This record gives sequence, C-alpha cells and structure tokens, in this order.
Amino acid sequence: MKAKSNVFLVALTLFSAAAPLLAHHSFAAEFDGTKRIELTGVVTKVEWTNPHVWFYINVKDEPTGKVVNWAAEMGSPNSLMRSGWTRNTMQVGMVVTLNGSLSKDGSNRANGRDITYPDGRKLFLGSTGTGAPYEQEGKDADKPK
Repeated sequence: MKAKSNVFLVALTLFSAAAPLLAHHSFAAEFDGTKRIELTGVVTKVEWTNPHVWFYINVKDEPTGKVVNWAAEMGSPNSLMRSGWTRNTMQVGMVVTLNGSLSKDGSNRANGRDITYPDGRKLFLGSTGTGAPYEQEGKDADKPK
C-alpha cells in the first residue's frame, strides 16, 4: 500500500512540475515570422509578467485617422534584465517604433524584435523568435518587408 502511495506522489509531483511547460508557447504557434510589421506609437501600458513582458502602444491608422491599441510580446523578464532592461526602460507616454512579427490570428498583436526611440537608439526586445537579422537578401537585410 505504501509503495502505491509513493508512486502516486511521485507521479503527481512530476505532472505538477510539467504543467507550466504546457502553458508556454512557441513563437511559430502564435506569430508569423514572414509577416513583418513596423508600428510607431505611444506606449500605453507595460506588463512585467512571466513568461513574457508585454507592452501596448496606440498607433494612428493613417487612412482612417483611427487610433488602434497594439500589444507586443517581448522576452522574459529575466532575459531582459540580463541584457540591461529595467522596469523604467520603457514607460507609459514614450513614443517608440516597434519592429516585429504579426500574430497569426489577425489580432492587433505582434512579437517584438526591437524598438527604436525618436533619438535613434535601438533596443533588442529579447524576442521569443530567432532574434536573428531579417532573412532577406541584399542591402536592406535588417529592414522589415
């Protein structure tokens, strides 16, 4: 009886430890690396949560004049902090240009590759994608399509 109880506890422990892994997603499951986007807008919210940091920007749609709020996924809080980010690196009210990959579901979400500040400073977002330069031929290899 005690052996069955121990086996049950070990199985329960292993299952519980694996459950968070099931909740995590791959880049390719949610985002399309071939559909690049560049958006400029005002930061409205920054969420430092696991497994990824998210930020939101209001972007003006030029043809309609309508302001649309976009969500952008960054890397994990730990990876961002190891690369020099703090909770104050990006703040509400800042204007940023986001380069990233569109969500596969057509929503106003993107996986961020980098942001550029108005003064030209560019910061890597610890993307869950490859993080590699855009895979294009020619002199504009680092520019979105």
